[in-house]
Amino acid sequence: MRQKSVVDDVMRAALELFAEQGYANTSVQQLVEAAGVTKGALYHYFQSKDDLLFAIYERILTVQTEHLHAIVEKNLGVEETVRRVCVDVVETSVDFLLEGTVFFRSQHMLSAPRQQEVTRRRRAYHDVFTGLLTQGQAEGLYRTDVPVTVMTAHFFSDLHYLSSWYSPAGAEDKTTLAHQLTDMFLRSIRTD
Repeated sequence: MRQKSVVDDVMRAALELFAEQGYANTSVQQLVEAAGVTKGALYHYFQSKDDLLFAIYERILTVQTEHLHAIVEKNLGVEETVRRVCVDVVETSVDFLLEGTVFFRSQHMLSAPRQQEVTRRRRAYHDVFTGLLTQGQAEGLYRTDVPVTVMTAHFFSDLHYLSSWYSPAGAEDKTTLAHQLTDMFLRSIRTD
């Protein structure tokens, strides 16, 4: 149980410090002091700050990927599946808003192998998403004059900048926001 506590304490401290002062401006010493652990404990679970930044994003990506596969496995038809996937990815992006903020501000600082792993995992997610859009095109549901890669980029670009324009304390809760963005996206790609 202590292992989980150390990991959680270090992750929480990293998230707060990276958000407050930036990844590059946060030292390992600051991390261990904020987490209340020793450097040895930190390095037991994370070899570097790079590992911490990757772990922050991995949490979001893992949850979203698990949700994606669970939704797809329900075989609800393309339109309902795409709708549910879109709503889910917006809601989980709000749930992990701070993690997303930290990651998208600092992802360029990841080591090359970590950047490649993030790219691979995001591509795997997007491949399933674009596969659904392609199936929707084949069924006559979605426009064919716009490539699915453009449609995918259009939807996910709003999410990548979520922290710069959305506030959980604002007028729209995450579910309202998720349905608004999903409806706008689906209207823009429908054939009718």
